[in-house]
Amino acid sequence: MINPDIETFLQYLAQEKGYSPNTVAAYRNDLTQMASFISAEQARDIIRTYDDLLKAYLLKLREKRYSLATTARKVASAKSFFKFMVDSGRMRGNPTKNLPAPQVSRHSLKFLSREEFEKLLAEPAKLPTPEARRDLTMLQMLYATGLRITELVSLNVDDIDLQQRYVQVGSGRRVPFDEGLSPVLAEFLRNARLDLLYDDTEQALFLNRRGKRLTRQGFWQIIKGYASRAGLGNNITPQTLRHSFARHKLQNGADLRQLQQLLGHAFISSTRIYRHPPSGQR
Repeated sequence: MINPDIETFLQYLAQEKGYSPNTVAAYRNDLTQMASFISAEQARDIIRTYDDLLKAYLLKLREKRYSLATTARKVASAKSFFKFMVDSGRMRGNPTKNLPAPQVSRHSLKFLSREEFEKLLAEPAKLPTPEARRDLTMLQMLYATGLRITELVSLNVDDIDLQQRYVQVGSGRRVPFDEGLSPVLAEFLRNARLDLLYDDTEQALFLNRRGKRLTRQGFWQIIKGYASRAGLGNNITPQTLRHSFARHKLQNGADLRQLQQLLGHAFISSTRIYRHPPSGQR
């Protein structure tokens, strides 16, 4: 049974290391998944050592086709936990010592240059509809904040503070934006959003043509359509704008810890992939 030890480790992260609730929650999810796998394997009485159990766990993650970044994060969680077990005297040897961690290459990331982003913006700007003005606002907001697409479409009107210039994401994360985005959002709230609004009680910031919250899948298709018409190919996604935001922040002097907070990464290892992207990389 390692679950009580996981709880002790999580308390250590929160109280001693000062990790945020979101980071602790990410560790909890990863370690609970690992513990469930280990428990099930031990019940089968086939694999006995933690070394073998963890290797089998890594294989299971690959079978489930998690992304390299997600798998690397889950392995990092396991390594941190078992290091704590050894350091605190709860375990003698560290079974993750030789556990390989997937290497996430920055070469697999796609970025937009400022010129390419302007080409993308030019497509909805050609159209006079409230949907196009909404899309233009969403694209500018993604590029200015680095929000995940799920976070973007989940925003309510009250999550935007135009005076203090920040977006409230979830229960505790505030993502600042520069003064250039404030008039864009103010204009959208005064006009395009009201053109799409049918029900005054609807709180969603970004609405579809029926006046309901725009979905993640809906905006995904919208951005791919604009990218294709702009001649940027079919592989531009909301994640591309998030990557571009991260790259530009680092180029403008942000450090990794600052970027980690802006992106809402639970682990600094997720943020390190943005260091020194190769020149010419989109």
